[in-house]
Amino acid sequence: MRAPHRRELVPLAQGVFYIATGLWPIVHLKSFEAVTGPKVDRWLVRTVGGLISAVGAALMAAAFEQQPGPSRTLAVLGIGSAIALGASDVIYASRGRISKVYYVDAVAEAAILAAWAVSRRVRKSALR
Repeated sequence: MRAPHRRELVPLAQGVFYIATGLWPIVHLKSFEAVTGPKVDRWLVRTVGGLISAVGAALMAAAFEQQPGPSRTLAVLGIGSAIALGASDVIYASRGRISKVYYVDAVAEAAILAAWAVSRRVRKSALR
């Protein structure tokens, strides 16, 4: 295993964030609900947390692969996940279905998207 190059820092950082936020409701649901509000379907919260953690683990693992820079597949996973989670945060918080605190996560997802955009632009200019 090699240390990640600067180009891999976006999937690495996103992976760490997703593992931490995904495991949170699994490890300590009480504190998760204290911040995000009470949940009706706790099994679903834990299931989604597990899926987010799995995506995070894949992003982190890919950051340590031998190829230079994130692959197109990895970018689709990272960008697609950030879009899906951010859109869900905004749509359901604005409808009052989930707590307004989810807007904070939407901002984090937007920052991840911006980092991917910069990373992809830097990679394309380096290939020229």
